Amino acid sequence: MSVQTWTWLLVGITFALYFGIAIWARAGSTKEFYVAGGGVSPLANGMATAADWMSAASFISMAGIISFAGYDGSVYLMGWTGGYVLLALLLAPYLRKFGKFTVPDFIGDRYYSNTARTVAVICALIVSFTYVAGQMRGVGIVFSQFLQVDITLGVLIGMTVVLVFALLGGMKGITYTQVAQYCVLIFAFMVPAFFISFQMTGNIIPQIGMGGKVEGGAFLLDKLDALHTELGFHEYTSGTKTTWDVFAITLALMAGTAGLPHVIVRFFTVPKVKDARKSAGYALFLIAILYTTAPAVSVFSRTNLIETVSNQRYDEIPVWFKNWENTGLIAWSDKNGDGKIQYVAGDALSSSKPIYADTRGEHGERIVTNNSDAVNELYVDRDIMVLANPEIANLPNWVIGLVAAGGLAAALSTAAGLLLVISTSVSHDLIKKQLKPDISEKGELAAARISIFVAIIIAGYFGVNPPGFVAAVVALAFGLAAASFFPAIILGIFDKRMNKEGAIAGMVVGITLMMYYMMRFKLDMFGGGTSEDWWFGTSPEGFGTIAMCVNFVVSVVISRISLAPPQEVQDMVESIRIPSGAGEAQDH
Repeated sequence: MSVQTWTWLLVGITFALYFGIAIWARAGSTKEFYVAGGGVSPLANGMATAADWMSAASFISMAGIISFAGYDGSVYLMGWTGGYVLLALLLAPYLRKFGKFTVPDFIGDRYYSNTARTVAVICALIVSFTYVAGQMRGVGIVFSQFLQVDITLGVLIGMTVVLVFALLGGMKGITYTQVAQYCVLIFAFMVPAFFISFQMTGNIIPQIGMGGKVEGGAFLLDKLDALHTELGFHEYTSGTKTTWDVFAITLALMAGTAGLPHVIVRFFTVPKVKDARKSAGYALFLIAILYTTAPAVSVFSRTNLIETVSNQRYDEIPVWFKNWENTGLIAWSDKNGDGKIQYVAGDALSSSKPIYADTRGEHGERIVTNNSDAVNELYVDRDIMVLANPEIANLPNWVIGLVAAGGLAAALSTAAGLLLVISTSVSHDLIKKQLKPDISEKGELAAARISIFVAIIIAGYFGVNPPGFVAAVVALAFGLAAASFFPAIILGIFDKRMNKEGAIAGMVVGITLMMYYMMRFKLDMFGGGTSEDWWFGTSPEGFGTIAMCVNFVVSVVISRISLAPPQEVQDMVESIRIPSGAGEAQDH
């Protein structure tokens, strides 16, 4: 069967499975809609958390970023994995013991203030919309290539699919759908990795194959380093980021992971406090399967890409190149008329999105109008490296279709979780808790579903007009979460003296600072700037660390110069930290 047939078949089967689960697990109460009734097993919750977590950024874009950034891309692996250690040790069990539906709910009750709740709702919406933009972009990319439709139409199809199972099932439907989506995405990610590892190194285990030898006796990484230096790039195994920026990005991603509302809410779905900690452990193990494989996939795809396209004639290039060129995610400009694709360092199109003319060149290539004076230029969108990898390696058609199904599972699972956070923030934390406390359960469910509908329209817009690559957009969401939620939650659990004034001031200052920096250096607002203008040499992806530290300082200082929280709040904080059934320490 053709790639197209396999793709339609596998995507159709998986979508039918998702819809079936959503109908079977549809929510009938607000508790089922918000936290799946609180009765999910630790293993199922761990799988759902892993799927919720391993978004389009993890499946589609992370390996792509690492394949281009090399050593510098390791910050994503360290930050996103390390964040789960913070989550398991410092947040999950305590938040589950507190027993609220959402992060704004925790902040509103812990800081005895509807103002704090409202600020938390605003922060949750900003973080979630930034994050979900990356997911919808990923959906559009997968549909555009494998179903041969425009990216915009791909985003619209993805919006419709997410809307169905999010509206029907709420957290209950999403949880069990995400269990299925984890199985699909991990299988789809690992199968081509096994194939290509064996094909290139003779070892079926990708993690070992990455450090193995290729035909001719050279180590794979040494071969890739040689290819890089030959083309004028820096060595793949060396980095260009400063030590400070690596630290800042890693810490921002770790703290952002621990502060992401759509991840935290998953720990309210299990029956007991110890189940929350077990869920985090299962999730970390299940995530590590993909995260330890991603560097190997990056090396395989980068090596194959260079060997396949560099210095090759366009009329002899494999079909996969022209297919991706039709989507606008690969572009080539023939400046000297020799008909050869030359991929060298310094090409303007290597990092800038191409703008196309309506006509094609003499070799059939799409004409790019934003050319520089380079000889022959090549643009490769980072987000296609995992998706195109099986085609570049000439794997069977069913593997290519499987990767498409996996990419959609990854993007749709996280998008659904984020949309639920948006809807609960509006319906539960804003309407139920503040604007209309006497609203019926039926009315609250209706408000939640309307909120999802509005949210997905906004998310779709950002999916069509994203401010960068999927992983880059998502990294900014982590910075926003680190700058706003992480200090408020940590201090809310471990500092009895932390009061509402400190928490509100810290969240407002932290997220405002992060948004200013992000808009200035990512969106060229407020005068824009280059890397030379970064504060303390900190990239936008790492600035969440600085904004988080400012949040901590502002929160603590303001709380110490204002009134202490009420005694009952201090007692509540104390009880959260004490294990159930613990008594006085005994003398021996």
